[in-house]
Amino acid sequence: MATQLIQMNLLRNWVLPFLLALLTGCISSQPYPTGIPVAQPMNPPKVRAPQVGQQWVYNVRNVFNQELVDIVTETVVSIGPQIRIARSGLKAGPLPDEIQGPWGYVILDPHWSPPQKFQQAIPLWPEQLIPGWSSFYRTNYQVPGYPDANYYWGLSMSAQQWEMISVPAGQFVVLKYQNEAPYFQSNDIFRMASYRQEDMWFSPEIGRWTIRRGFGRYITSGVYWNAAYWEDYLEWELASWK
Repeated sequence: MATQLIQMNLLRNWVLPFLLALLTGCISSQPYPTGIPVAQPMNPPKVRAPQVGQQWVYNVRNVFNQELVDIVTETVVSIGPQIRIARSGLKAGPLPDEIQGPWGYVILDPHWSPPQKFQQAIPLWPEQLIPGWSSFYRTNYQVPGYPDANYYWGLSMSAQQWEMISVPAGQFVVLKYQNEAPYFQSNDIFRMASYRQEDMWFSPEIGRWTIRRGFGRYITSGVYWNAAYWEDYLEWELASWK
């Protein structure tokens, strides 16, 4: 475990920035979203409450080459103690559901592969919509269909700034924040260490993010971080909502 922590620190402090800079210089990648910084709202914004029928449609692109991977539709299909969001891709067809409970706290997160069913619900967006706010969450998760195995999950969330961002669905005032999972345990027994990071542009008006951009890296036995394997590196951009 100590060796893994040392390896992860190397990834965060040197190797990862170097690799990302290299990729930016060598690949015609999806441009990083640029918003216009705006002042903190005078009154704390209220996040839209969930209702059956609310829907968000996202263009999902491969950041490495800008390829349109899929168009994903996410729809609130039931509310109560738990909120279920059904998901489907134009290419992929039916996708695993997302389950929250309460609103803004995810129980079943399908955005990584495989989906993660958390022992304790964790926030999907900052608990305080204030730049500079941060927190770290620890829990365990299971992979659906395998209830006998539990894996550690640690998530660092930090709110950065309010921005005005333009996407195909329109222009929105959003809170930009970052998620980082530096020490989580993978269900893949061959992984020695794993890392994930996401940048999010969250709109209280729509109750969801307008852009979600994230990647994962991992190493196996005998592989060092300078040759780490990639998980998907995707950007979700809001195309429409209701």
